[in-house]
Amino acid sequence: QVQLVESGGGLVQAGGSLRLSCAASRSIFGINTKAWYRQAPGKQRELVAQVTAGRSTIYADSVKGRFTISGDNAQNTVYLQMNDLKPEDTAVYYCRWYYSDSRYVTNDYWGQGTQVTVSP
Repeated sequence: QVQLVESGGGLVQAGGSLRLSCAASRSIFGINTKAWYRQAPGKQRELVAQVTAGRSTIYADSVKGRFTISGDNAQNTVYLQMNDLKPEDTAVYYCRWYYSDSRYVTNDYWGQGTQVTVSP
């Protein structure tokens, strides 16, 4: 069973930076999208950033200009560089790797989540 393992979360003051990593336990084939989601207490899980196999990216409006998603295909890892963190960024961050086209989503893998806490 393939596992995605996130790391890099923690406690940081507002204005600080963190870099999240998501590594697969082994090579995964049939993936065309790698993404980061987050879920704050009492809120729905939301998309933070995603990168496709064609290297196009999407960011939530709330993180544009502050967060950057990148991937290292050789190490089967995806990163989320988070700068100028704000208390409202506090959440559990999850990585998700999957394949999607206009018809369906398959090969859908999620990590266990890593806590990011930003103090005022």
